Amino acid sequence: MADDSARPTPPPQPDPAKAVRHIDARSLRGLAHPLRMRMLELLKLDGPATSTRLAERLGENTGTVSWHLRQLAEHGFIEEVVGRGSKRERWWQAVNERRTLNSTEFRYDPDTRGALSVYMHEVVQQTFSRVADYLADDWEGPWEGVGTLSDRTDLRMTPAQLEALSAELLAVIDRHAPDPDAEPGEDALPVIIQLQSFPRKERGDS
Repeated sequence: MADDSARPTPPPQPDPAKAVRHIDARSLRGLAHPLRMRMLELLKLDGPATSTRLAERLGENTGTVSWHLRQLAEHGFIEEVVGRGSKRERWWQAVNERRTLNSTEFRYDPDTRGALSVYMHEVVQQTFSRVADYLADDWEGPWEGVGTLSDRTDLRMTPAQLEALSAELLAVIDRHAPDPDAEPGEDALPVIIQLQSFPRKERGDS
């Protein structure tokens, strides 16, 4: 019998049961609103909340937040927390799913091009805000210096090479994702990974 004790233990894989949702035109129009996207982000990062709690955090009117929560629920992005809250105060949580969006499907569609623009702009704003929050917070002890902000501008690639690089980086993230059924360590914190890889048109002298 082979001895496997010397072999490295493979890192845990992401939850295979987690649904993957491809955003279509209808769901894109339902999500592409700055306030809705901020609300969904808070529910994903900080867990369930009521319209009152979200309104306080966002500086918005409770009635406005409640209306947008219903829109998110109608399009399947959030759901009511079963067994929590009351008829007057409902608790909402983000649906446990991974979302994908292929922007090329909507870029030349006049009916969805505006929604795509709003969606992508808000994604960029959220990306910036997360980095700004990280830099503004004080990190001490084992968390000091473990984050990474990397910027490489010395690469030249073909479309196929860039596509392969992006796919491999995403696969690495999946391999390091913790087991969703395991209890997190006492020193564990939520970790945000923002991956950006894109070409740039040359603007030098021709």
